[in-house]
Amino acid sequence: MRVDAIVVGAGHNGLIAAAYLARAGLRTLVLERRGCLGGACVTEELWPGYRVSRAAYVAGLLRPTVVRELDLTARGLRLLRRDPSSFTPLADGRGLLLGADPALCAREIGRFSARDARRYPDYERMLDRAARAFEPLLDRPPPDPGRPRASDLAALAGLAWRALGLRRELAPIARLLLAPARDTLASWFESEPLRATLATDALIGAWAGPSTPGTGYVLFHHVMGETGGARGVWAYVAGGMGALAESIASAARSAGAEILTEAPVAAIDVSGGRATGVAMADGRRFEAPLVVSCADPRHTLLELVGAAALPPGLEADLRTLDFRSPVVKLNLALDRLPRFRGAGGDRPGPEHAGTIHVGAADLDALERSFAEAASGRLPSRPMIELTIPSALDPSLAPPGRHVASLFVQHVPPDWDAGRWKLERDGFADRVLALVDEVAPGFSASVLHRDVLAPPDLEAVFGLAGGNIFHGAMTLDRLYFLRPLPGMARYRTPIEGLWLCGAGTHPGGGVMGACGRNAAREILRSRRLRGKTIA
Repeated sequence: MRVDAIVVGAGHNGLIAAAYLARAGLRTLVLERRGCLGGACVTEELWPGYRVSRAAYVAGLLRPTVVRELDLTARGLRLLRRDPSSFTPLADGRGLLLGADPALCAREIGRFSARDARRYPDYERMLDRAARAFEPLLDRPPPDPGRPRASDLAALAGLAWRALGLRRELAPIARLLLAPARDTLASWFESEPLRATLATDALIGAWAGPSTPGTGYVLFHHVMGETGGARGVWAYVAGGMGALAESIASAARSAGAEILTEAPVAAIDVSGGRATGVAMADGRRFEAPLVVSCADPRHTLLELVGAAALPPGLEADLRTLDFRSPVVKLNLALDRLPRFRGAGGDRPGPEHAGTIHVGAADLDALERSFAEAASGRLPSRPMIELTIPSALDPSLAPPGRHVASLFVQHVPPDWDAGRWKLERDGFADRVLALVDEVAPGFSASVLHRDVLAPPDLEAVFGLAGGNIFHGAMTLDRLYFLRPLPGMARYRTPIEGLWLCGAGTHPGGGVMGACGRNAAREILRSRRLRGKTIA
């Protein structure tokens, strides 16, 4: 079978790339290893009547351009706004709610520090101005210093103009992007749990502690999310994250793309220095002059292509990519909502709407969590992000029941599956006990649980090392350096082979910019070369 383009992997970025290529008239084939679409952006019914977002669990970074251009709302995508966006309960019955309402934030933060309550609006304004200035960079390929083009000058001039527009805020924004998150947050605020709550955005999914350089950028990356135009307000996807993948797949199919599941690719065929198609695990072959991989760069080039076909030195560069993951994901079925000390009752309340921060509740505790994992131990008090999407979307569980997700870190990144088989259940029990401290009886409410350590995230979802970003988002792996110098524009050294996954600019999160940018760059390349599809 011969087509115009093959997309390897039906993660959300792969589906988006396929949709744009098909809309441009290319006969596009998507090949997915698993029996469901979305990669890590899936809904799975792990237990009868309970549908969980098994890996990715919240939306907010999804680019409005993707939603608009692919008409995803008309294709069934419905985002459920989470406001308040976060709740940090304490064992003494106090807690901190944060959301889009300035009066709520002032009242809540003021119970811990009047000074912080006064400063918080200025902090929010700084982040908002920075996000509006730099957000356009997400929706276009970065410049390539090795192969500059005229349009790069306009893009860089625009960036310089926006930076100048920030005026007095430019220095604190630069500090935010370059410094450890702890330094920035400590300079702004004096109180816990506010500092720890904000720090989680800098640490989520990253092999880092608050004092690790570069965590300030990870914080900034996550505050660029929005729902319905509201900055910093994230959302659940009605029906679970798989509903997002299905809406994108609908757009791709409507444009003519064909999507095959349970179709693992064993190798990308290369002949004469160019990609010619793929070989399947079952022995089939598909031919195409264009292959686009949604897998991470290392897996694509070292495992699907093979080091022998790569230019000298590239194998060594690929092996320097950092795929360490500090994450364990717990998915739970609950017989009731958690009832937090000093808050609410048995019905969904504001404390259940957003991300609930448990465990490490101050900057020092977050530092200890990372230090313990770095020394090869499971932390006594890890960082835990608890979400209960069924509080806003009752369709996910039977009446009166709920599903919950716990994103937990830090854990040692080098433990293999055998070690985790011994440690998994004990660590899950420890995590649930920490939730019991602020919501007595939570452990007893758990009917079923699914515990995914880094080796499980790799085996099930194809996330190398369990890394949710397809590689660390450190300062040396961003913008025109992501994933490596010379590959910033999604093109690999193999002619006809491109990347479109989160290992490319602008990075991880359920954003869709990688897939859209890659497809647009591919189509631009074809137009410039005047090629017709055979």
